Amino acid sequence: MMQLGEYNTLEILRDTDPGLFLGDEEGNEVLLPNRYVPEEFNIGDKIEVFVYLDNEERPVATTDKPYIAKGDFSLLRCNQVTKYGAFLDWGLVKELFCPFKEQAFKMKAGGWYLVHCYLDEETERLVASSKTNRFLDNKELTVSKFDEVDLIVSHPSEIGMNVIVNKKHLGLVFKDDIFKDISVGDRLKGIVKKVRQDNKLDILLSQIGYRNIEPNAEIILKELSDNSGFIPLHDKSDPDDIKHQLQMSKKSFKKAIGALYKERLITIESNGIRLVQN
Repeated sequence: MMQLGEYNTLEILRDTDPGLFLGDEEGNEVLLPNRYVPEEFNIGDKIEVFVYLDNEERPVATTDKPYIAKGDFSLLRCNQVTKYGAFLDWGLVKELFCPFKEQAFKMKAGGWYLVHCYLDEETERLVASSKTNRFLDNKELTVSKFDEVDLIVSHPSEIGMNVIVNKKHLGLVFKDDIFKDISVGDRLKGIVKKVRQDNKLDILLSQIGYRNIEPNAEIILKELSDNSGFIPLHDKSDPDDIKHQLQMSKKSFKKAIGALYKERLITIESNGIRLVQN
């Protein structure tokens, strides 16, 4: 089924004066205007296009890649504000509309805003909303502690920076865990540092994530998890003891626990290392 606001792989049905007519398996058709028609094609070929509504509210296809698709979040520039709302540049001929009621703060021409794109059920039009939190839900999490996640920087708070996690959940990177300049709209990799009892997510940025610093850290974390959060190994332990329990050298072990300690995922005690509990 042809979907507005998404990429669709459609069949070239016929060549006409205004462009190519494309169709899906259910018999729906859409025009690909001449400006987007490839130099070489054959009737029956498949082509990937983005489908949205033109200025006359008719479905139209394009081979241009918009800055945002339905269900996604992106930082967009406001081109103009009218009595109806704001119009945003999303890389296509027709601008993306953001009604006043969907603006977290009143938009101004020339400003940049993080928005979510969705299909309005009442008007059946693609619209934008800068009230991004309402499209996120932490009631049923799809991530766990130590999972690697995709992040979009959302908005600052007094204690850190809010981030969108896997386009589904809201998370927070605390100030003490931010080691480089990040801005609203940045797309980053991260690690789930902690899942709180109220399902709030504490996030680490990937450049300090244990998987990117030291691959042996994951082995140690699993061993800690399997042994009630404690193992009797430390930087003074005998190399043979480390090799017997973890199948790694003492040098690799010290490097891994150093990375985990830096990320505050473990504590190093006189008789071993302990996992920091939620």
